[in-house]
Amino acid sequence: FIGGGTPSLFSPDSVERLLADIRARLPLLPGCEITLEANPGTFERERFRAFRDAGVTRLSIGVQSFHDASLRAIGRVHDAAQARAAVAEAASTFDTFNIDLMYGLPGQTHEQALTDIETALTFSPPHLSCYQLTLEPNTRFAAFPPELPENDTCADMQEAIEARLAAADYANYETSAFALAGKQCRHNLNYWYFGDYLGIGAGAHSKLTLHDRVLRQMRWKHPSAYLENVRAGSPVQEENEVPARQLPFEFLMNALRLADGFHPALFEARTAQPLAVILPGIRAAEAENLLAVTPERIAPTPKGRRFLNVLLERFLDDGEAS
Repeated sequence: FIGGGTPSLFSPDSVERLLADIRARLPLLPGCEITLEANPGTFERERFRAFRDAGVTRLSIGVQSFHDASLRAIGRVHDAAQARAAVAEAASTFDTFNIDLMYGLPGQTHEQALTDIETALTFSPPHLSCYQLTLEPNTRFAAFPPELPENDTCADMQEAIEARLAAADYANYETSAFALAGKQCRHNLNYWYFGDYLGIGAGAHSKLTLHDRVLRQMRWKHPSAYLENVRAGSPVQEENEVPARQLPFEFLMNALRLADGFHPALFEARTAQPLAVILPGIRAAEAENLLAVTPERIAPTPKGRRFLNVLLERFLDDGEAS
């Protein structure tokens, strides 16, 4: 997964060199998914075919909206026409691609949110990501909050989007992700199943399971500091061991985002702890119709998916997940 910032600003030759260097060090499986994030600007769109030729197999396009007013409200540099042209180019170039959309945007109406979905569907994307806009700390929106639709309005948008995509045969396999059959995003599934990942590049994060502990790492954030420290042999700025008592909650915080939930054996494999440690929470959530439990699967019910935070609270114990 080549993402974060705008990696499509790299030249196709640079992406080809990167992938060649990775292949020289790691045996990639046939059919390995190689995703590149891209924005819809004209300059980037003209590179899509060259990215495919360089080895990229899947494009993720940060459209956010097909309405000019909404794009201006969230400070995007592309317009609706560029968004449509970029998606059309991706659809003609790649066998699989993703469209990122947001709802709950400043001044957005229920009708506009659904129109964005209808516009996306005209391109038959194999995968859609639909997120509600949230105000993140240390951003301009956090410092100068815009007027957003009310929570009830956003909830109505979410329900309508889910219903429309279900009618179009998209499975809502993860909280914000929708896919046609067989088109789920592999790198996302790895995260949600609490798998390992190695982050390379400025500000990149890793989660690594060693024989006796789980580590989280962060590379140096600033590009110049990252390059300087890589040359000095110390690319990692921060490294923390995840306490064993926190592993069950961290696993659940990811795996319960998935509609299919997880196999009990996977919990034990990824946390090195018996299922018994979370059985009280499982029983409490099952009693409230938040979880469906079988010997082969522990999965959130529709109610549990809608109230995911409430479901996760059933597994908080003595502040261990804080």
